[in-house]
Amino acid sequence: MESKEAALRGLTDEEVAERVADGRVNANTDVKTKSVGQILSEHAFTLFNGVNLAMSVLIFLTGQYRNLLFLCVVLANLVIGVFQEVRAKKMVDELSIMTQKRVRVLRASGECELAPSELVVDDLMRLAHGDQVPADCALVEGSVYVDESLLTGESVPIAKGIGDELLSGSFIETGSLVARVTRVGREGYAAKINAEAKYVKAVKSEILDTLRAIIKLGTIILVPLGLGLFLRSLLMDGGTIESAILTSTSAVLGMIPQGLLLLTSSVLAIATTRLAHRQVLVQQPYCVETLARVDTLCLDKTGTITSGQMEVSGVACAAGHGEDEVVRAFACAARANAQDANDTARALLGAAEARGTVTPERYARAVPFSSARKYSGCVTPEGECYAIGAAAFVLGPEGPAMADACGTFDEMERVMVCCRVPGFSREGAIEGEPELLGCVAIRDQIRPTAPATMEYFREQGVELRVISGDDPRTVSAIAERAGVPGARAYVDASTLEDEAAIEDAVDRYRVLGRVTPQQKRDLVRALHRRGRTVAMTGDGVNDVLALREADCSVSMASGSAAARNVSEIVLADNDFSHMPEVVAEGRRSINNLQRSASLFLVKTVFTAALALICIFMPPYPFIPIQMSLISTTVIGIPSFVLALEPNHERIRGNFLANVLARSLPASLAIVCALFVELALGRLLDHSFAEISTVCMMITVVIGLALICRISRPLTPLRSALLVAMSGLVLLSYTVFGEFFHVVRLAPDVAVFTVVLAALSITLFEWTSRIFLANYEQSALFARVVRFVEGKDGE
Repeated sequence: MESKEAALRGLTDEEVAERVADGRVNANTDVKTKSVGQILSEHAFTLFNGVNLAMSVLIFLTGQYRNLLFLCVVLANLVIGVFQEVRAKKMVDELSIMTQKRVRVLRASGECELAPSELVVDDLMRLAHGDQVPADCALVEGSVYVDESLLTGESVPIAKGIGDELLSGSFIETGSLVARVTRVGREGYAAKINAEAKYVKAVKSEILDTLRAIIKLGTIILVPLGLGLFLRSLLMDGGTIESAILTSTSAVLGMIPQGLLLLTSSVLAIATTRLAHRQVLVQQPYCVETLARVDTLCLDKTGTITSGQMEVSGVACAAGHGEDEVVRAFACAARANAQDANDTARALLGAAEARGTVTPERYARAVPFSSARKYSGCVTPEGECYAIGAAAFVLGPEGPAMADACGTFDEMERVMVCCRVPGFSREGAIEGEPELLGCVAIRDQIRPTAPATMEYFREQGVELRVISGDDPRTVSAIAERAGVPGARAYVDASTLEDEAAIEDAVDRYRVLGRVTPQQKRDLVRALHRRGRTVAMTGDGVNDVLALREADCSVSMASGSAAARNVSEIVLADNDFSHMPEVVAEGRRSINNLQRSASLFLVKTVFTAALALICIFMPPYPFIPIQMSLISTTVIGIPSFVLALEPNHERIRGNFLANVLARSLPASLAIVCALFVELALGRLLDHSFAEISTVCMMITVVIGLALICRISRPLTPLRSALLVAMSGLVLLSYTVFGEFFHVVRLAPDVAVFTVVLAALSITLFEWTSRIFLANYEQSALFARVVRFVEGKDGE
């Protein structure tokens, strides 16, 4: 008695203070989401914002404040990006707060409740059914079954007795215990894995890479071009400093696709908002694109294919007994111990309720489950005694053979027997000879929507792989039932001893069991070496390393905080069937963005080319307010309308290549037309105001022609868009001409403009047909794309 009391003696206040001073405290080591300050700084301190800020300062110095209109686009892009990411952060943080639970701790001063982060080494914790183990510890009293699936992927509960170790992050399935904390903070098992999974993860997105490449290249080009235009206007053309600044900043702003960034942010924000309404939390908006491009999906079994619960898969009766009698006996024993019900007991109760089996509400006695005797039981008000559990422990050495005689069960199923017994001893031991009533088979419950989800990905050409810490035979059987192609080809990852073995397994097998957290990460890396775009789903600490390595990671809200925080997508209702909706939303967003982006790159390309021409053949025909009109009427509004249309086509080809193939013909036509106007305008005695107006009108006409081309086939909405934009341009030319610095053209200049516009559209249509027919096979075009992406030197 004295030794037991000594073992359960809690720490004194002095001992606790000593451990706190030494740093032996269970400080929260979960992977954290970014702070609001980090999110704000990442969105604010960018090259794009820096260039626009510099241009705005120069324009402000001229006093021409109307030309600062472009800052609205910059500010809107910043607000949308920050708002979306902060909203996702708060949602995920709330999930973490909801899962926190205080721990009952035995101290010398008495029993108290503490936050997990307040535990110290040698603290005594009292844990019971349903509690999560907050720190690595050793069991000093009691016996339990522990679910370590979040740590190892193994779904079968593990028996733990006095002296056994319990790992932080596991759950108590049945029983209660007192355990002494052995490791805290970063020394804990879960924390060591979390330490390898920092939250900061490089975003893998073709669109983002393209935007960065364009801005970087544009920044490199705009410095010499902008400076050249400024010096030409100031020193050679006799202009004022103010006019030189407006000329050069107009060209520079045209090279940076501000609207494209705003459009991308807006479209992805709309996509993530739509998904949020379906209980899908998107922490990184650009991952919507990545998931839409995924060609390999790695699945964890527990919580993804299965619901994390058990179900009764079959009932077999012993001779002389009926199925209703067997089900009632199972349900009686399970209901009597409902306060300590584990997944197996809940499955038995569910099966009884589905059959309409009636059981007593009160029992004369409940015999709780014990990891030592491996059965539970009850005594009904009528005095009937039932015991359910493992055959060898309930029936003795002959038990397994007797169970086999009842019926045939799949080797992946967990078989339990139910017996009528004469009675139980005071300690719960069976007294007398048990009578076998029957057997029941329990198995992991596959999500009802899993087969349809697997079929969707199979039809979309996405290769499915199941990577689990569970027994490979169990994983294979479950994957096959769920409809995973090639599920019968499985391997035990514990036999994969080196990198070569893992590489071979990746090529040969679709199901891998007994996979360690490090092996999961290595498998994702092996798929990357094969040129695959990989998505990974998981919910446990054992999945964190692979989630971080994958191109797009998806976790369940019910999983570990580390898995949620390192993932780009969190399924708030733990329903994997939302994945097709995420892919469909991604395809709509990316396909429409790809189409709309061609409008923005037209301006970027022709502005850079025009700036170079105007250094040698002035004047530069546009000022910032005119570029704002062009951006709004033939780029901004049309791109937003087109980007929100339904579009579920598969994403094909390189984003930048597809965009340039549509935009370069229009850019070429605009540059040629403006070159002709600049060359002939002075010869035909056109004033600067007329040259500026002609250039703006031709640019708008070709822009509308591009909208018409990328909008084919024309729907009522697209036709209305063309009419509305044409009317807006006409209104700007007539009513608001003075505001936009355009003038009424003389008849001869108007005729010249119409002819030049007609020739330009002809050139545009001809080059468009050539580009779209040949760009995918053109080595020169591929070289241009690689140059813009900054990969030409690879």
